[in-house]
Amino acid sequence: VQLQASGGGSVRPGGSLKLACITSGFRLEDYNIAWFRQSPGREREGVFCITSRDGGTHSAASVKGRFTISRDATKNTVYLQMNNLKSEDTAVYYCAATAYLWTENWNSVREYDYWGQGTKVTVSS
Repeated sequence: VQLQASGGGSVRPGGSLKLACITSGFRLEDYNIAWFRQSPGREREGVFCITSRDGGTHSAASVKGRFTISRDATKNTVYLQMNNLKSEDTAVYYCAATAYLWTENWNSVREYDYWGQGTKVTVSS
């Protein structure tokens, strides 16, 4: 199982970025995929999750209405579309995967078995 995150960069407040998590070694629909982020001095926090099979989603309150998550099984990729970015969204973003998820704990790092390397997002004027 491998995950590779990409798409980070530097944008101004109000801008947009689309992150991609390219997966391999498993069938995407069989795994729950989440995006986490971590900024200096802070714990890694869950941002968005898309569950296996039914594709249900869960998100952090801080990104509701601004971020969306989607997946393309034909490309083995999960996307995080980030709009109206704010300075507080600045962080390193990671994607993570697990075959078995207690959805109430979707934003707990302990739920995930596989992690990609991070991609850095900087929002600054």
